[in-house]
Amino acid sequence: MDRLAAVERALRSAAPHLLLDVLTAALREQYGTESAELRLADYGMTTLQAVEDVASLREPVPIDGSPQGRAFGAQEPFVEPTAVRGAVTVHVPVTVRGDRMGVLTISAPEASCAKTDLLEIQQICEALGREILVAERDTDLYLLARRATRLTLAAEMQWQLLPGRSVSRPEFSLGAQLEPAYAIFGDNFDWSVSAHHLTLTVTNGMGKGMEAALLTNLVVNALRNARRAGLGLADQASLADQAVYAQYRGALHASVLLLRFDLATGEMEAVDAGSPLMWRLRGRHVESVGFDAQLPLGMFEETAYVAERMRVEPGDRILVGSDGVYNSVSATGEQYGERALARSLSAHRFLPSAQVPRAVLRDLGNHRGSSPLDDDALVVCLDWFGRRHRTDDATA
Repeated sequence: MDRLAAVERALRSAAPHLLLDVLTAALREQYGTESAELRLADYGMTTLQAVEDVASLREPVPIDGSPQGRAFGAQEPFVEPTAVRGAVTVHVPVTVRGDRMGVLTISAPEASCAKTDLLEIQQICEALGREILVAERDTDLYLLARRATRLTLAAEMQWQLLPGRSVSRPEFSLGAQLEPAYAIFGDNFDWSVSAHHLTLTVTNGMGKGMEAALLTNLVVNALRNARRAGLGLADQASLADQAVYAQYRGALHASVLLLRFDLATGEMEAVDAGSPLMWRLRGRHVESVGFDAQLPLGMFEETAYVAERMRVEPGDRILVGSDGVYNSVSATGEQYGERALARSLSAHRFLPSAQVPRAVLRDLGNHRGSSPLDDDALVVCLDWFGRRHRTDDATA
């Protein structure tokens, strides 16, 4: 553990833009590695991009079909033999609290990759991920590494709003993805986890381009402001509704689905204020979950909202999709629809929640064929495990 602590100390003291350099030197000193390469998943979750000061020196690596992608997808180290006798290449996922960030690839003598060493290097990669999140406040290096191409200004604003693309706790695991990743407009998602609740919101802002991005920024921050003030779910919707109406006087509005889960009981509150829809996979059965439709935020002045309640059970999978998913049409005019979405959800039931959104969006792309997306497509997937309650042994 002394080696592990030494590497973690080196990371904590490193300058934000020198994390990889410091890590490479520390791994060489403590574990005998020869080199290290860090790649981060791009916004579209299709490639792993090298972190480097000079852009485009190394080609992106596809997540599908590459050794690095294998470690990223399985969330386990993948040891790859090399042409050099006694040497291996090890790909280790960089993940923090369920948020899959990328992969660290190291070249090392085979003898230094024992099980204990790999476990320690996994812990080092988690520490690296935490340091990257802190470093992003001071440098653009890691944000630039996530880009396979330039973002539109609207997409830049939307991505900066997001809490991450996946998160996990003992009670649940959650993943989300937006498309088209580099030109999104008004769709967004947000979550917050406390000791007692998970709050999840899915937003579809009206309009296109900067107009939609500005509207969604207002909605997401108004909802955060209300949540952080300790308001209930219905009051959160009401405060955001007033903020949007005050700014746009009904000319623009936003569709939002607000969900809050009690981590101890699985009781869920919901406010359905627009177009994002929800499906539930329980066992092998997929069904749409309907709520009382309420007005989108900002359509009229001082709209009153009411929260509905239902319960999720351990083993349930919840999927939320924007209208850019279920209203999408193929080149022949066939709508993707709820039936196709249910088939996709069933087909990918064995994938972890973090991989489901991308898989569903890939199915959507196959449905559309060569037709480009004409609206944002957003998918959020939540796996509910529930909380195990400890009971006292009455016979003790």
